[in-house]
Amino acid sequence: MHTELNIDASLHRSPRITSVGGLAGRQTGPDTVHLIGTAATPLGGDTITVRISVAAGAHLEVRSVAASLAMPGGQQRHSSAQWHVEVGAGASLIFDPEPMVVVSDASHSVVNTIGLQQDSTLWLRERTQIGRFEEASGRWTSAMRCNVGDSPLLRHRVELGDGSISHDALSAPLSMSSTLQYPDARASEVDLRGGSVRLALAGGGSLTTSVGRRLPPSDSSM
Repeated sequence: MHTELNIDASLHRSPRITSVGGLAGRQTGPDTVHLIGTAATPLGGDTITVRISVAAGAHLEVRSVAASLAMPGGQQRHSSAQWHVEVGAGASLIFDPEPMVVVSDASHSVVNTIGLQQDSTLWLRERTQIGRFEEASGRWTSAMRCNVGDSPLLRHRVELGDGSISHDALSAPLSMSSTLQYPDARASEVDLRGGSVRLALAGGGSLTTSVGRRLPPSDSSM
């Protein structure tokens, strides 16, 4: 199944939402949209394309009502998603969906393409868990490409789970939480107690990443 979802936010009007397939959006506040599943997706063989556009001066928050499950299909185990995000001049976006859980024997890949302007504001979080309780054989990859105008801000790629370069029989991270924040003038910092690293980006902004065996029961939201 192929799923497409488009969310367009503009100043002085409600977000416009169109969708087809297994994912939809529902407006839950003046500037808030929650993602909801309308069918079991992603299954092996499924593709998802989501486009989020925030026009100049507008504000949008995108969240979800529940975690997503990536599951193997009858003939294929791999599914994929592409997220295209554009935040205009003076516009702001908070993107904070619930985690993606990649169940046993499933494989899921994500490509995030983000375009910002110099005075855009972005807070974007991505959370992933390999396996449900006592499952550890799923695989997930994520690539992020973010530009500010025509200048690169971030090129980032992460792999988790079975077959990834970080996967080790004795000790392997099975969860990841990452937050891209722009602008952010804070210096880089390592939090040994919390197990996270915040990296200051040369073009402004920051990327905060933490990995472990399991995601915390409840991460704080923005």
